[in-house]
Amino acid sequence: MRKIVSSLFVSLDGVAESPDTWHFPYFNDEMGAALGAAMGSSDAMLLGRVQYEEFAAHWPDSDDEFAGFMNNQKKYVVTSTLTEATWNNTEIVTGDVLANLEVLKKSDGRDIAITGSLTLVQSLLAAGLLDRLQLFVHPIVLGKGARWFDKLDNTVELRLASAETFSTGVINQIYTPVAHDHEENAS
Repeated sequence: MRKIVSSLFVSLDGVAESPDTWHFPYFNDEMGAALGAAMGSSDAMLLGRVQYEEFAAHWPDSDDEFAGFMNNQKKYVVTSTLTEATWNNTEIVTGDVLANLEVLKKSDGRDIAITGSLTLVQSLLAAGLLDRLQLFVHPIVLGKGARWFDKLDNTVELRLASAETFSTGVINQIYTPVAHDHEENAS
């Protein structure tokens, strides 16, 4: 069974909004390797509409070293408003999104990675469909902005699977839902 995994850049006060405005001074080879490992275990991306539109506006014309990967990767965009996906290799997920994602998880393939798409991550975490949450916690307090957990109405119990501190002070924390621990231990 495929896993849905999320990687988020967050500040010490939990802000995950607009990491492009504060994250880059902390990026180094250690973080690049951790991100590369996460990307290397997946063969598809899951995006919310806003993140999809930002990526689709940037990557097709980019000469960045990751452009080939981003453009060729299979992409699923969760949306209730988008009717056409113009970025190559993209499929729209609409209707009963949670049921459709459960079917996608049961399909053949490797992990399905989410980068950004904060609202999507929150809804999947609340619904129990997120299998791994990777937080790159940056040593900065922003004081304002959307936090990765703002829209969670219920308690979501997580287990710390691993933690690693980079030389920049960023802590790479990987969590799994406790409910998945019980399911894996039962099998």
